[in-house]
Amino acid sequence: MTRLSQVITACVVVLTAGVAPVLAAQSCKPVVGHFEAFVVPPGTGHCPSDPGAFCTAGRVWGGIQGNYQFVMTSATPSVLTGGVPTILFFTGKSTIFLKSGDQLLGTDTGSIDLPPGQGGFASLITVDGGTGGMSGATGQIRLRGEFNVAEATMSGDYIGSSCTPV
Repeated sequence: MTRLSQVITACVVVLTAGVAPVLAAQSCKPVVGHFEAFVVPPGTGHCPSDPGAFCTAGRVWGGIQGNYQFVMTSATPSVLTGGVPTILFFTGKSTIFLKSGDQLLGTDTGSIDLPPGQGGFASLITVDGGTGGMSGATGQIRLRGEFNVAEATMSGDYIGSSCTPV
């Protein structure tokens, strides 16, 4: 076995050993639903006072029910990597306040087509914890929708899975 093969095998063993107990101790359920949100101005509510901050707040219904907040933490114009000039790649933090009183936390990554573009966006929320019954939650939620700049609103659908420790 070559040195590279040994290193790859060791990495796979370490990753599998670390992930297997987490996967075995989770109960996952599919989630499908809809969302609607509005842009929250910088310095208002949960949005930082940084003039360049981009935040939203809204509600989700379907498999996950409650209210949510999003704060963008970074953005990169896609044109810098050979992409479309109106598209922005982003990362942020999402908090979903469930009807039960628990919170679901996630890292949000995606892209959005800004004016004069067509306003579409797609996002992947990787669930990385929560509070109460959602402590230790994992999963992924895929969103797709439309950004209406004139009304400063977003709406669309989501699908994915939410996993909680058993």
